Amino acid sequence: MKTKRLLLGDEAFALGAINAGLSGAYAYPGTPSTEIMEYVQTNPVAKERGIHSHWSSNEKTAMEEALGMSFCGKRTFTSMKHVGLNVAADPFVNSAMTGANGGLLVVAADDPGMHSSQNEQDSRFYADFAMIPALEPSDQQEAYDMARAGFELSEKFNIPVLFRFVTRLSHSRAVVEVDDSPSAENGRSYPDNPKQWVLMPAMSKIRNRQLISDYECFIKDSEGSAYNRYEEAPRHELGIIASGIAYNYLKEAFSGDVPFPTVKISQYPLPKKLIRRLYDSCDAILVLEEGQPFIESRLRGLLDTGKRIYGKLSGDVVRDGELSPDEVKTTIVRIMPSLSVLKAPEKKEVSATVVSRPPALCQGCGHRDVYCALNEVLEGYDNAKVFGDIGCYTLGFLKPFNAIDTCVDMGASITMAKGAADAGQHPAVAIIGDSTFTHSGMTGLLDAINENTHMTVIISDNLTTGMTGGQDSQGTGKLEDICLGLGALPEHVRTIDSLPKNHNDMVRLFKEEIDYPGLSVIVSRRECIQTARRHASAKKQ
Repeated sequence: MKTKRLLLGDEAFALGAINAGLSGAYAYPGTPSTEIMEYVQTNPVAKERGIHSHWSSNEKTAMEEALGMSFCGKRTFTSMKHVGLNVAADPFVNSAMTGANGGLLVVAADDPGMHSSQNEQDSRFYADFAMIPALEPSDQQEAYDMARAGFELSEKFNIPVLFRFVTRLSHSRAVVEVDDSPSAENGRSYPDNPKQWVLMPAMSKIRNRQLISDYECFIKDSEGSAYNRYEEAPRHELGIIASGIAYNYLKEAFSGDVPFPTVKISQYPLPKKLIRRLYDSCDAILVLEEGQPFIESRLRGLLDTGKRIYGKLSGDVVRDGELSPDEVKTTIVRIMPSLSVLKAPEKKEVSATVVSRPPALCQGCGHRDVYCALNEVLEGYDNAKVFGDIGCYTLGFLKPFNAIDTCVDMGASITMAKGAADAGQHPAVAIIGDSTFTHSGMTGLLDAINENTHMTVIISDNLTTGMTGGQDSQGTGKLEDICLGLGALPEHVRTIDSLPKNHNDMVRLFKEEIDYPGLSVIVSRRECIQTARRHASAKKQ
């Protein structure tokens, strides 16, 4: 029996995975992927079955934990944002060599337009690089249906499958038809060929040849996939290739009735026969894809008989930011100005009454007090540098604090401060949050400890993963012990409550440790104002 639910794309996938017999989910929070794990954590069936749904320390550990569950024959997924796949790249790429046993989906939520990210990278390149199949839903219904199909594809070929989301699909809602009766979980079982899970060169060479051979099977499966199809239409001046959510935009631009033949792509490797059929029957090709020109760049090697290919590489489709139905309309009208069935959208002027509202640290946030004290201390030094990190506290770069000089990736504050200190920079201060510290700051701190580098690390601990909504932080209550366990000197692992009343004490403490000619760690602690309010509200109920 089927029922209808109003779901985010993230939620649709999560429910689809649960109903397909999920046994475990592993993730690190990152927009726009966070709601996937949160849905599993609150789902009644997941709770009843005891499906694993605890947050992992980082994306690499999440990927490896999911791989371990797959080894035991269970269906599992790991979810992360696109830059998180960089962190998980080592086990992800090597998982193509081990293969999968139980169905394994690696969900990467890309962020075209950089709504909350450092870059616009496209995760499809990772799948292609690793020679792993990929799925890219075009709407919420496909996100739900593809979860089951992805597990089946993974188990059919004993290979992990990349599942690519984009922000607009992750964070928009639609009515989804879902199953009322979830499938049973897989029983525990082990790989038929356990040797391929030991990636020593002798075994890997055998497995690599097998993977190359299997890749042709992945292409054949993609050609016959229900999610890839050729849609005939009467006008052949143009043929359109549309992938993922761009297919949705195309249908919306034409109110569902596209006059040109279209190849819809939502499963990779690319279905070469479908693309060749389109190319041979049309005068020119337009490629619509959200993200980078992944498909288009491959067409220029696959199709080389001189027909015009319009896309991002040719400059005919916007390369920076997101696509939209209006952008699709504008592009097609520009290519074919005589097209009478489609009118270019009117340019919308931004109202003069709309005022830009830049992001800011919450009033009552402990990070504010850290920056106030730190800025006061650093006024007494020439050319002080503060190396920042990924989290709410990155907003310290903005007015009124203007407190950090760099922010590159998770954990880079400590390692960049160390490199700067090695170059003679003083003061060299790193500021990092508690969740980011346990994500990827500990290894950099170990390097600094081993050399007793002349630098100061401030762990601004708000007792949660604040930037993504208040998920559990792996280091809560353990930060000082972690630093001591890594070998930091006890007399230079200091703790202070980052409260306005402690401002003078914070100033004095920061100066003492900055002047110490070696490594020092300061844990400044104050609960996130948002989670504190939620906790206070929960106590009243």
